[in-house]
Amino acid sequence: MKKIIFILVLTLTTNALTAQEEKTSSAELLLQVSTLPEIKLGLTDRHSYPFLQGESPLTEDNNITLAITREISPISINGIFEAVWTPIAFFQLTAGGRLGTGWNIELFGSNVYGIGLNKSGNDGKAKISGSAFDGLLWKMQMGTVFQFDLAAIFPGDWNHIIARTYHEINYKGYTRAKRNQAWYFENDDGENCNGFNYYGNFLIGYQMPIILNLAALLAEMDLYLYDTPGRSNWGDDLIRWTFSGIFNLAVSRQIDITMIAQFRTRRNFLESDWKDLYYRNRTINSSDPLRLEFYRVAAALTYKF
Repeated sequence: MKKIIFILVLTLTTNALTAQEEKTSSAELLLQVSTLPEIKLGLTDRHSYPFLQGESPLTEDNNITLAITREISPISINGIFEAVWTPIAFFQLTAGGRLGTGWNIELFGSNVYGIGLNKSGNDGKAKISGSAFDGLLWKMQMGTVFQFDLAAIFPGDWNHIIARTYHEINYKGYTRAKRNQAWYFENDDGENCNGFNYYGNFLIGYQMPIILNLAALLAEMDLYLYDTPGRSNWGDDLIRWTFSGIFNLAVSRQIDITMIAQFRTRRNFLESDWKDLYYRNRTINSSDPLRLEFYRVAAALTYKF
């Protein structure tokens, strides 16, 4: 549920025009659940410092924000760091990283993989190799944000039509994995390899001065940038899209509840038994490579200290 964190941070960063003349600090407790077998609890400390502030409306609130998050789920534990520099009201530069590990469990008769290698068995099916704390996942990223709020041009409580786009290059690695070896983390599809990746998103929404203070649409895309031999055979070179409808409820000054409904693209394969096969033993249907399907409904409760 890593991208849900971005959505929740959004409700703060889109209010970046708020005046700030001295350091501010805050803390948030975040509980995330979804219709998939997943739940995560995170605690974030955030510190914002005025930096290179000017006198114009575009620079008067320039700042650097540092955030440290500790996360735990039934199959993983993570530490996350992020720095965001706002040199001008509509633009941000971000950098950060994470370090985590995991373990595998059985839930309702099914395996849930926190971490491990994804290999092909002699029968061509996926074979998982992993045990508790047998390696570390690490990630480093750099990104840019462009954002716009109509209320900055036409002030008014009901004029907050917002747009935001974020683009990131990151490097992810699993310490047990060798070159081109695939791995799982937090029960994903197990198609990760050590290397560079691209992540981007586009959001348009409307902020309101009522309890339903945000309604938005979000499109996210992921692309592996590393070159795995034969990757086009199973569609490893295709962009993976996720589309979300977002509603945020400001229950009180301290409590927010975010509801998210998500759809995502999935690949179509020629093999009838593709679900049982190791993913590199599948063949993409080149004439109809992608379909759109329901992904999940997720909810997040944020408590601000």
